[in-house]
Amino acid sequence: MNPSKPWRITLDTNPDDCNLHCIMCEEHSPYRKRSAKPPRRMSPELIEKVLSESGDLGITEVIPSTMGEPLLFAHFEMIADLCRQYGMSMNLTTNGTFPRLGASAWAEKIIPITGDVKISWNGATKETQEKIMKGSQWEKRLASLRQFVQVRNDEARRTGHYCRLTLQITFLETNLHELSEIVRLAVREGADRIKGHHLWVHFKETENLSLRRSSESVRRWNREVEKVCQTAETHLLPNGKPILLENIYPLNPRNPQVLLPDGECPFLGKEIWVSAAGRFDPCCAPDKQRRVLGKFGNIKEQSLSDIWHGDTYLTLMKNYADYPLCKTCNMKRKLRCDDGKLA
Repeated sequence: MNPSKPWRITLDTNPDDCNLHCIMCEEHSPYRKRSAKPPRRMSPELIEKVLSESGDLGITEVIPSTMGEPLLFAHFEMIADLCRQYGMSMNLTTNGTFPRLGASAWAEKIIPITGDVKISWNGATKETQEKIMKGSQWEKRLASLRQFVQVRNDEARRTGHYCRLTLQITFLETNLHELSEIVRLAVREGADRIKGHHLWVHFKETENLSLRRSSESVRRWNREVEKVCQTAETHLLPNGKPILLENIYPLNPRNPQVLLPDGECPFLGKEIWVSAAGRFDPCCAPDKQRRVLGKFGNIKEQSLSDIWHGDTYLTLMKNYADYPLCKTCNMKRKLRCDDGKLA
């Protein structure tokens, strides 16, 4: 079994750097016990090697860190320059505070090379947003979002390049009641998509926030899904189409821990993750959990291509459905019934 060529790579450039303390975050939650270890940051030399080999593999899209805030990374602009050099598009996930430069200045740098920007957004009200994303300021976030959208729209009119804007949500008990209003906010403020994921439970304090913890919580989730879909159908984008909703679908209350029994992994054979230390990872599962999937190699010592085509990775691709982590993974995607492709 040979994997197809990967199309996207994620660099965990600076997982220990963030200016917020979101309650669900694996690294920066106020519930996490902090250690005295030095912060993990990817070296410029490793970035250069990884992206050079990514170009040779045919990778077309690069994601800077999704753990930590990538716009705090000292070498972020270097990644942007290398994307231009190797003809790759950037895909950015940010907490929406736009540190260091501000929303407009960052937008001017990011948008010309970016196909999609995901801004973490977890409430439709000041109270809920600031309760979940601790350290964020509602009024400043809204202002920054509007500045970013303005630059995005100006760039589209000037050059024809359109950067899709996504509001990204972690589905929690805390924001379940505001999901429909988040849809209205997204449409009103110029977003194109809402993408969400159910909670990875990292801490005892967040166990009761998971909507997959019981049959009753799943039933309430399912009722809200119906409302969200109705809202999307009735509050249309300027182009007359509903906003794109991703990973918002009913679950089985009889088996709440299994997201999609027949779902497929959207990552294996398609995407690569590289840790700040150069470790090759197969997916975006929490760091401790994904290590049980195997030891694949380090980019400092091997090439991306050798690891990608190595026996350990090929074995995981063949057998991943039997792994306990993969059976309960909240990132699985459902297949389209018409053509068998991932939805």
